[in-house]
Amino acid sequence: MRDITLLQGDITTMAVDAVVNAANSSLLGGGGVDGAIHRAGGPAILEACRALRATTLPDGLPAGDAVATTAGRMPARWVIHTVGPVWSPRDDRSAVLASAYRRSLEVAAELGAASVAFPAVSAGVYGWPHESAAEIALESVDASPYEGAVSFVLFSDAMLRVFEATLDRLR
Repeated sequence: MRDITLLQGDITTMAVDAVVNAANSSLLGGGGVDGAIHRAGGPAILEACRALRATTLPDGLPAGDAVATTAGRMPARWVIHTVGPVWSPRDDRSAVLASAYRRSLEVAAELGAASVAFPAVSAGVYGWPHESAAEIALESVDASPYEGAVSFVLFSDAMLRVFEATLDRLR
């Protein structure tokens, strides 16, 4: 398992090259991490997202894909917006969640980002079970050819403990 840093905190304060936003497909803001990133980064992020919607992404960003914008007023240089799937007990969407992590790291590499901070994609309002979300996140990042530093910045202590236990089990 590659070296991955796990932290509890506010992803919007991270001094990394890129923070990953657990966005919705509209890219126009929302709740949770998405809302926090839009608030912290200011109007420049929303303007960049609107420009994407007006040009290359008129139908929004599909689940499992990723795209970058400015980070606005945040310490990071870029925001990599990715859309994770909504959890479904009847439909296995694990590959889509893994793709959200993989595509985020591909975008980070294209940007030349040397460090990336992730939230727990799909593990909030999208309802993904935390242990499964952590396993998919950590395994996807570990399998990526991305060579930069990767951290997970988790909002709650409980989620941090889930990621720590999962990382220990996978090592």
